[in-house]
Amino acid sequence: MGREFTALFDEWSESYDRTVAGEDVEYREVFAGYDRILEAVAERVSGTIVEFGVGTGNLTEKLLKRSDKVYGIEPSEGMRREVSKRELPIRLLDGDFLDFPELPERMDAIVSTYAFHHLTDTEKDQAIALYSQLLAPGGRVVFADTSFASAEERHQIEQTALEAGFLNLYQDLRTEYYTSLDVLNKLFTNHGFTVSFTRLNRYVWLLEAVKLA
Repeated sequence: MGREFTALFDEWSESYDRTVAGEDVEYREVFAGYDRILEAVAERVSGTIVEFGVGTGNLTEKLLKRSDKVYGIEPSEGMRREVSKRELPIRLLDGDFLDFPELPERMDAIVSTYAFHHLTDTEKDQAIALYSQLLAPGGRVVFADTSFASAEERHQIEQTALEAGFLNLYQDLRTEYYTSLDVLNKLFTNHGFTVSFTRLNRYVWLLEAVKLA
């Protein structure tokens, strides 16, 4: 359920912000328009918000401009340590997409960036079922993450990374649990959401799902 990646994020926590700023050439295209991507998520939500995969708190800061009640859930001790340095007025909890402390109220929105792919498609289905229970009718799930419009597109992106010599990126694309827009649409629809997608860069799609009832 994503916990297998915790050690990686503990190690990455101190250099994460440099990576998303484009210092790592292999991942520069993945994080192209990073600040704009975070804004696209934040501007679509308000009210009481839970953020999964807080990381170093970059999205969290933007959420706090629109909400005074943000719950942050983060499995990596290193990342929790980094976000704590910002002294943000949030309730920061140790947890992941599926296993997290009970929240004291219904949420208006659930958000995440660059993280939902750490779950298998089966685990994504389980998580979405949980989120349907957490949200009031009209509540939103807004995720920005690497996904693929088709199998052909996935193959093309993988080959481009390989041909560029970006072996770490290629390995990530081949081994992590990236999925397709069709699968995400089916999973959310099955749990009572309407779904829309917006492309934000070559790798990242914005998913916005609204709970119907």
